[in-house]
Amino acid sequence: MLRLLAVDDEQPALEELAYLLRQDSRVEHVTTACDGVTALQDMVQMIGTGERLDGVFLDIQMPGLSGLDLARLVGGFPSPPKLVFVTAHEECAVQAFELEAVDYLLKPVRAARLAEAVRRLQAAAAPAAAEAGQDDVIPVELGGRTRFVPQQSVWFAVAKGDYVRLHTVDGSYLVRMSLAALERRWAEAGFIRVHRSTLVSSRHVSELRFEGGRVTLTVGTEILKVSRRHTRQVREQLVHQHRAALS
Repeated sequence: MLRLLAVDDEQPALEELAYLLRQDSRVEHVTTACDGVTALQDMVQMIGTGERLDGVFLDIQMPGLSGLDLARLVGGFPSPPKLVFVTAHEECAVQAFELEAVDYLLKPVRAARLAEAVRRLQAAAAPAAAEAGQDDVIPVELGGRTRFVPQQSVWFAVAKGDYVRLHTVDGSYLVRMSLAALERRWAEAGFIRVHRSTLVSSRHVSELRFEGGRVTLTVGTEILKVSRRHTRQVREQLVHQHRAALS
């Protein structure tokens, strides 16, 4: 099932496009945006919260940030959604396909033609989704720039109120997200709770130590405490992971 974003600065056209997409049984959810800037902000937020986005149906002529400009920015994402252009301007088709668009629809859009575009997008999105699942990323805002921190580079994460601080080999980054949400998002990647405020990547654990009733983990270059509540679960998971690696 596809999760899509429809972008058009003409409200009637946007509503019609969203309506037609929602009638397709292959479409799970459709979000809308009325301009390129809003669409870009929505996409960054989706990545930050772990929301899947399979494709974007995108108008070309929009004020502020055109569809082609937006497509170029989206192309810089670690796992960009697939693009389908929906426009009244057929002269931009070459540029659209240079940006690896899946399809190029001319307005007014016929339902049958839109259904074919959805089929093409679904076929293109399937392998991309499988590849993206291999290593998630978290977008971090740094002085007007967006940096994408890969999951595999994170040693551990610590809750800071409504934020989480990601600790990596090359520094730490503050992200607006709850630790519980991050735990759910990265559970399948081997991240385990070792304390009510700390989530650790088991792949980066080099030592588990019991000393004087105190349990600690060496993660990267840091030593972290394991709470009594989580000690048994942490030990069992690390032992299980070690045995699986040897088998």
